[in-house]
Amino acid sequence: MLRLLGVLVTIVAAVGAALVTWPQFFRLEREFPFAQLVSLRPVLAVAFAVVALVGLLLCADRRTRGFGAGIAMVAVLACVANVGVLAWRGLGSTDLPDPTADSIRVMTWNTAGEATDVDAVVKTAIAMQVDVVALPETNADTGEAIAIAMRERGNPMWVHEENYEGWDATYTTLLISPDLGDYSVVESQSAGTTNTSIVPSVVAMPVDGDGPTIVAVHAVAPRQDDMADWRNDLRWLADQCASENVIMAGDFNATVDHMDRLGTDGGDLGRCIDAARTTGNGAVGTWDTAWPALLGTPIDHVMSTDVWRATGSVVLTSLDGTASDHRPVIVQLEPAG
Repeated sequence: MLRLLGVLVTIVAAVGAALVTWPQFFRLEREFPFAQLVSLRPVLAVAFAVVALVGLLLCADRRTRGFGAGIAMVAVLACVANVGVLAWRGLGSTDLPDPTADSIRVMTWNTAGEATDVDAVVKTAIAMQVDVVALPETNADTGEAIAIAMRERGNPMWVHEENYEGWDATYTTLLISPDLGDYSVVESQSAGTTNTSIVPSVVAMPVDGDGPTIVAVHAVAPRQDDMADWRNDLRWLADQCASENVIMAGDFNATVDHMDRLGTDGGDLGRCIDAARTTGNGAVGTWDTAWPALLGTPIDHVMSTDVWRATGSVVLTSLDGTASDHRPVIVQLEPAG
């Protein structure tokens, strides 16, 4: 009887390991609690390594040897699978080439409102020579102050923002260099019913039609009570990336695991491709800064359609503990043609 129970527990453990390691196969990647668990792949890998060790310790006793061996095998396979996924997506790269005449540098940083001061954003944006800055949770006054400070230092920016009239989290600010031309926010996407649900995104289009549509993203977090809104936000963002020339950047509150089946024409989300994944930083956590980067969750992204090619990316860890609980992400894009 105990042997049968051990076999059943091992089978259940194997199924559970498969569910949390690759919920996409079971179409559960956007369902509670699998969405939350798969976002913590590094933690899962560590947890499975611990379980494997416990299983090996059980092998020391003849009575539990079979059960321990089975559990250890399941845990080792799950650990290797999760580590393999992380390694394939990229465990860290600082390869950001020099800007070219045609390149666009994009930075996204969820500033967590007043947690990040103006000077930190300005210094980072100027040092990284960015052309586009997506700032979720940055209100209009702060966005304007950043733009003024950048202008005074020789890096002017146009300011665009969207808000749902509340605290800082209900604002999203987008800065665009005048070198990219004139942009205006798409008013028809700003009513709340045709935008991300609880926190806003900004859709800016070139006035003369020449250039990429730029979307500063903020999707709601996948809390248990907000799962439906979170799923709708991801679908809405995928729709924004249905046209040919789009750049999206911001806090998606989602990893590429959650975007499965939302991509089209080879994209990760709509037609957009995650730049960090293609440049060696896809597994580097952008949240929470209280955790080491390789144990965090990559939920802040710069994405673009295939008319652009990401040639490098950086996830900045140098500001950990001094500002927001999110890390800045900077990506260099070059025309693909």
